[in-house]
Formats: sequence, structure tokens, C-alpha cells
Amino acid sequence: MALSQQRPTKLRLGEVLIANGLLTQEQLKEAIARQKQTGKRLGSILVEMRVVTERDITEVLSKQLNVPFIDLSNYLVDPAIAKLIPEHIAERHQLIPINKVGNKLTVAMVDPLNILAIDDIALMTGLQVKTVVATPSDVQKALQEAYGAQSKMDDLMDDLVDIGKDAEKDGELGALDGELGENDAPIIRLCNLIISQAVSSGVSDIHIEPFEKELRIRYRQDGVLYNAMAPPKRAQAAISSRLKIMATLDIAEKRLPQDGRIKIRVNNRTIDLRVSTLPTTWGEKIVMRILDQSSLKVSLEELGFEPSTLERFKRGIEVPYGIILVTGPTGSGKTTTLYSALSTLNEPKVNIMTAEDPVEYMLNGINQVQCRPDIGLTFAAALRSFLRQDPDIVMVGEIRDRETAEISIKASMTGHLVLSTLHTNDAPSTIARLVDMGIEGFMVTSSVVLVQAQRLVRSICKDCKMEYRPKKELTEQFGIDAELLRRLDLPHVDEKNVKFYKGKGCESCGSDGYRGRMGIYEVMEMTENMRQCILKAGSTTDMSRLARKEGMLTLRESALRKALLGVTTVEEVVRVTAADR
Repeated sequence: MALSQQRPTKLRLGEVLIANGLLTQEQLKEAIARQKQTGKRLGSILVEMRVVTERDITEVLSKQLNVPFIDLSNYLVDPAIAKLIPEHIAERHQLIPINKVGNKLTVAMVDPLNILAIDDIALMTGLQVKTVVATPSDVQKALQEAYGAQSKMDDLMDDLVDIGKDAEKDGELGALDGELGENDAPIIRLCNLIISQAVSSGVSDIHIEPFEKELRIRYRQDGVLYNAMAPPKRAQAAISSRLKIMATLDIAEKRLPQDGRIKIRVNNRTIDLRVSTLPTTWGEKIVMRILDQSSLKVSLEELGFEPSTLERFKRGIEVPYGIILVTGPTGSGKTTTLYSALSTLNEPKVNIMTAEDPVEYMLNGINQVQCRPDIGLTFAAALRSFLRQDPDIVMVGEIRDRETAEISIKASMTGHLVLSTLHTNDAPSTIARLVDMGIEGFMVTSSVVLVQAQRLVRSICKDCKMEYRPKKELTEQFGIDAELLRRLDLPHVDEKNVKFYKGKGCESCGSDGYRGRMGIYEVMEMTENMRQCILKAGSTTDMSRLARKEGMLTLRESALRKALLGVTTVEEVVRVTAADR
């Protein structure tokens, strides 16, 4: 049977506050007199007297008892973890479970000296209890949010099951696909809850996936999917219809994929969602990409470029004409990089126009066009029209075909700066991709200024980061020596005592060890030597070797530099750049 590992010694609050200089003997006597009259806790009375604050008391207790303090106002409690302790017990003892790792349960408490409560929880859950201390108001608010959200979810699930049963009994389950009436209010509340929880958690994508006997909802956070909730299967059609109505899609069309957009306000923030539906064996799968204007990083310095790589990229976008290509897989942050570049170039004296599908973020002072291939407004058609609008800088969302590539090259050769994206694995292979599209080598060398490839790696949680010394085999695998450290501009790193970093897992990162993502980049400039290599039909390997010789950091080297600086882990380096040398 697992018991708590913490048994703090009972202390008198007044004495502790006096010892820390936050309270005088006279104030303590007055507070004790009020306590005898009202029966309230001494801490509450001292706060009412405005002698100390809740946080003062909590932080003093934390130091005195050597129990960690946690600011719950900046912490999102998972309702699933909260369910480990019944609500009435959590309310009675003023505590809330906030994290579970293995057989250890972390509990935030107002009174970490309450041994009986700690042991009760250990006996009830069969887990080792680790306590942290939080202010009473923060604990109360967390209780309302955690158990309130769970109660709200339970009520919604009950309502959804009832709706599904009634419709099934009446043979009208398909009627849920029509307009949503009063009986469908739980569906509306559930869809709102799915979106609001995702936005609050900093999620990038919401996946709603139908299977034979279940409906699964997953969130993608920091590039990794995890299960969020599982509504009743009977509610599948109603949820799909509700989301399609919000995205102004055809709810009667279930055989073909559809794309739409939802614009809503969550927590006083305007959020755009790109909605995509796809017919699968067991129903329509819906994926919603969350586009949060407030989270858009428009400064190139914030994206994670290495100093030398950023200098190369800035040098490229400052040329008056030519093509800048940003490449990488889907979801690697290419659009963010392009927007950051446009924001850097955006001045009243230049005319900037973009052709996008879709327009993800609205940029002030830039003329943005939403392409619509269904009516003939393709990237190529938009680009032709742009050239009659006296542009200085043009952004094309993606070069997908030869026609778009040819028009982009002609635009770059007639005095325009063109920015666009391609789907390639690295910078050198982009040249081969253009040639495969049918673009002649001399046209490529005359128009392309630079190619930048990028991907995203997860960042180590700053609250639980720890260093360790890797085995010699690992450093040899990455070829870490004095020459490589010089290339990476890390002269202070000792090649014989290399250190890597990782996250231990804590409340801030949900025990994952990661929090947020950062870009890794390689920038290949079109130098004279590179032009000659392309004109001689050099291979991708030849171009890569030449680019490295001329100072380009590869994606693997960019990621490794971040690992040596403690930004990411060596595991992320391997995962994201496994195919790179």
C-alpha cells in the first residue's frame, strides 16, 4: 500500500510569519482576538486585515516547510487527473491533483500540513502523494474549473447519448444532419467546448475521427497527437453537421472532401480555424487547423535561426529581384517564415501582393488574395493579374506546377522579388525539383536567389531542464569534434566533455519534458560556384557538398547546435533529421 512520502512538521502560522518579518506581535494578537470571535482561519483573518497577502502566506509556508510553491493561476488542470479524487473530498480538504507520473500523484494543497488528508488520498488512490502548496483562491478557482469542466463534459455526454437514443428509436438519426434545433443544444455546447479547450491548451490541430464503434477526438500539440475525449458514437453525425454548418459547408455532401473556415472568439481572442472534411469508411473525418493571430511570430529573430543562417536569409530577401524559396514538409512553419519575411519588407514605399490558398493570417498593409481553383483563380492566374498591378514584392503560396513556376521565374526576371514555397526535403533538392518541373537550368540560376529549408523540433521544458553527459558512442555518431564545433560557432563547448539536455517532466509540461517548438533551418545561397554546378547538371549531393563548403549549416547541424545549447534534445535531432547526414 502506497503512502505519502512527505510528512511535514506542524508549525504555527503566526510564528512563521513573524520570523520572516511579515507580521508583528501586536498584529498577531489582534488577529487571534478576531479569530476567537469569528472562528475563521488565522490566515484568512490576516488577509482581511490586509497585513499580508495570500501569496505571502503561501510562499513563506513553502520555504519553511521545503514544499514547492505552484502558481495555479498559470496552470491548466486536466479534468481527467482531477477525477482521481472525488470532488467532495477535494473541496473539504482544499486540494486538487494536478499531475500523475507513474505511481506518483502531485497534489496542490492550501494546507500541506494536513497529514490526514495526504494519507487518505494515498490510501484512496494507491499512489505516492507529492504535495505542493498553492494559494486558497487559486485552489478554489482550479477546483471550479477542473470539476466544473468534468461535470460539464459528463452532462454533455449524457445529453448526447439521450439525443442519439431518441433519434435511433424514432428511426430519425439521419435527421440530426439537418438544421440543429433546441434538442441539439448539447451538440453546440460540445463543439464549442472541443474548440475552446484546444485553444486554451495551445493546440495546433483538432482531429475528429470516426471508427466502427467509437468516435475519437485528438489534439496535436507541439507536433504530437494525443487523445482528448471520446464522445458517444451516436453523436457523430450531429457533431459533423454542426461543424460543417459553422464552416459554411454543404452538410448534405458526405461523398466528397470539403474545405471551409470558421471564425470565432475564444477568451477575447479572434481565432480562425481551417476546416477539412474527408469521407472515410466509418464516416467523415474532420481536421481543424487553429490559426491564432495573437500567436503569429512576425520577427525573424524569434523563429530560431542560427546567427549566420539568419544573416544569409536577410541578405537574400533584401535583393531587389529574384526568387526566394522556402521549403519543407507540411506543418514545418513555412508560412510563418514567409509572413515574417514580408513583415520585415513591409514599408509604405513598396507594393506587396500575396496569392494564398488559404489566407492564413491577415497582414496590415499587404494586399492578400484568396485563390479559388474551383472558379479558375489559381496561383498562376493570380500571379498574371499581379503583374498588371505594379507590384514590387510578390508572394505565391506554393509552386505546385510548371505553369506557376514559369510565371514566377519570369516575374523575378522582370524586376520583382518573388517569395514562394515548395515541398522538398532539403535546400539542394529544391533545384532538382524545379528541373523536374521542366525549368531549364539557366533559368533557375538566373532567377533563384536562395533556397531555405526548415523543420520544427520540440523545445525542452524550461522548468524541468537538466543536463547530462552522453556516452562516447553518441558523440562519435554525430561526429562532434573541434571542426564541427567551429562550424556551429560553439567555441566554448568542450569536445571532450560534451553536455546534452532533456526535460525530467513536470507539471508545466504535463510530464512530457517538452514545451513549445522551434525551427531548424538551412539556407543555400545561389553563389557563382553554385550556378556553375547547376549548369553542369551537378547532382543534389554535389550541390549539398558545395553549399556546406561555402558555409551552409545543414538541418542536422542546425538541430545539433540547438541540442548542444540546451534548446532541444538529441532524441529530437534524430527524430526530425533521421534521413539527413
